[in-house]
Amino acid sequence: MSRIGKLPIAIPSGVEINVSEHNLVQVKGPKGTLQQQVDQDITIKQEDGKLIVERPTDQKRHRAMHGLYRSLINNMVIGVSEGYKIELEMIGVGYRASAQGQQLDLSVGYSHPVVFVVPPELKLTVITEKGKVPQIILEGIDKQLIGQVAAKIRSIRKPEPYKGKGIKYKNEVLRRKAGKTAASA
Repeated sequence: MSRIGKLPIAIPSGVEINVSEHNLVQVKGPKGTLQQQVDQDITIKQEDGKLIVERPTDQKRHRAMHGLYRSLINNMVIGVSEGYKIELEMIGVGYRASAQGQQLDLSVGYSHPVVFVVPPELKLTVITEKGKVPQIILEGIDKQLIGQVAAKIRSIRKPEPYKGKGIKYKNEVLRRKAGKTAASA
């Protein structure tokens, strides 16, 4: 049995889950609504404030989908009740960021500013304080979307291993390399 798949999903107060006959799971909560199509072989039962995901057999395909769909539904429940937040930091001299609505303008050492449009489902905030590195904060209810957008923003200028310049996640630990040393005579 899948360790993740067999765990029940606790449904917090204020969250409502509907499962249609075509296995379309719809989760409504105080922060919004999300939906996910689940494979027909996977069964979803709602019992006394918990959601249980079950598989019909021990085939490799069913075992793989069991844990996957349990995790996706759990992420939706957490997203509509608490939400997700990812913080990015820009490390480098002259690196700047500004936001106008859903448009993120980045100045990260290229000959031109980079303009990145954030999807309307996410909330974008840029914090620039004197003496501190600029921060980009993304907030939303869809874990998959927020992670993908954060990864795309980071890929604009990945942190390099020598000085650490670039866009990185706030808690990311970078592997640093030693620079060149002078040749001994």
